[in-house]
Amino acid sequence: MQGIEVVQLEGVGHRIIAAIKNQIHSGAYQPGDRLPSSRTFAAEWGASRTTVTAAYGQLIAEGYLITRAGARPVVAQGLAAQPTSAPVPRAAARHLSGFAKRLLGLPPVPPRQAVKLADFRYGDLAGHDFPVLAWRRALNAVSLRRSARLRYGDPQGSSDLRAALQGYLWRARGISCSPDDIIVVNGSQQGLDLCARLLLDPGDTFLIENPGYVLARHAFAAAGGLAVPVPVDDEGLCTNSLPSGRLVYVTPSHQFPLGGVLSATRRRALLAWAAASGACIIEDDYDGEYRHGLAPIPPLQTLDPQSVIYVGTVSKTLSPTLRLGYLVVPSGLAGVFSEAKRLTDRHAPLLEQEALAQMLASGGYERHVRSIRRKNAERRAVLLKALSAECGPAVSIEGAETGLHVVIWVDDVDASREGEIVDAARSVGLGLYPVSSLYDPNLPRPGTAGFVLGYAALDVDMLRRGVAMLAAVLNSA
Repeated sequence: MQGIEVVQLEGVGHRIIAAIKNQIHSGAYQPGDRLPSSRTFAAEWGASRTTVTAAYGQLIAEGYLITRAGARPVVAQGLAAQPTSAPVPRAAARHLSGFAKRLLGLPPVPPRQAVKLADFRYGDLAGHDFPVLAWRRALNAVSLRRSARLRYGDPQGSSDLRAALQGYLWRARGISCSPDDIIVVNGSQQGLDLCARLLLDPGDTFLIENPGYVLARHAFAAAGGLAVPVPVDDEGLCTNSLPSGRLVYVTPSHQFPLGGVLSATRRRALLAWAAASGACIIEDDYDGEYRHGLAPIPPLQTLDPQSVIYVGTVSKTLSPTLRLGYLVVPSGLAGVFSEAKRLTDRHAPLLEQEALAQMLASGGYERHVRSIRRKNAERRAVLLKALSAECGPAVSIEGAETGLHVVIWVDDVDASREGEIVDAARSVGLGLYPVSSLYDPNLPRPGTAGFVLGYAALDVDMLRRGVAMLAAVLNSA
């Protein structure tokens, strides 16, 4: 069997290999047994000798068979069938790290289910809103600039993109920083994970809004942090009597999910707390571009760049599928964040980074943001009008001034019925998501049923139909 010509195995060859392996595993072929000659086997299977020879060659390469020149292949030693009289004992459970055990202890994220009529899931964008032509032009431009050598890039991010982001953040958000302070990440979620692993040791406490973004809480808890939930109201995080902690996670421009904006007084109090305790503030500006009717709220980072890590993303402007986000870190931290990023995945995809840099440099990104802001303002207006017309005083609306979602509270309906309402909505083709799942599971939750309604993925007709169906479901409840 030496010097076997390599042959591409297809259907019958794969079946021959599977059949021989099965015969070995079942004990029909024992270690040392000779297999039939390729001529005999080919006749039995109605296959060509070339196919059988190639199948034998593959089994030799995998270590199932051994052979000598001029001799038929034999079954390799050590492949005796396992006894079937008693179940084979499994090896002891593999040791899992503390990180893995903490992950397994976190509440599971519900699987996504198909929705027929209208899905009010927050975070989705309408596919037809994506700037296909502008993105294609940017991709084509950077693809034609390909270098002579394809190699790994800077884990901190493309220098072109970081320079473009530095200019954009100054124009759009008032952030003054250097390109060296920016870390390009695979979406804001990776940015939060890096913050958790670099700023928290197991047993450290972290402060987080309640209710708040579940995957932020999970990232910090998986790193070993101990959550200290802090209540929020219509002025955002309640900053009176903040306990000590290693870091605090906040969404000051648009509290997720209730929509409050952190007031100037509380911003000052939070920064004073961070300065006094040496804690770091993680500012998630997840949808700061969407301030309806008013200018965007300046980020916390503009008040104290050395206490705040700013987290930004294009998931709410371009697409969550691109997985492009960025951190603006205090001076001196870029090096360690860059090295952690290198160990995680080397760097974010370079082609997409350069395409985004091209869009930012050409002004195409900001033109798109202005366009998508107008479209989502129209969706918001339609949603609010439909809720008023269809539901009237039966629901209270919260957080409508900014962002891409609202929260509705269903008056006189107990929160214990949220699951029932979600199931009823799904049965008529609506995707509905309870707000109670965003509260800390160890603390009391509101007694009134509430739901987060995302609207950025729905056209205006679908919004009207969806709200009409929602009203019918709530009336039956």
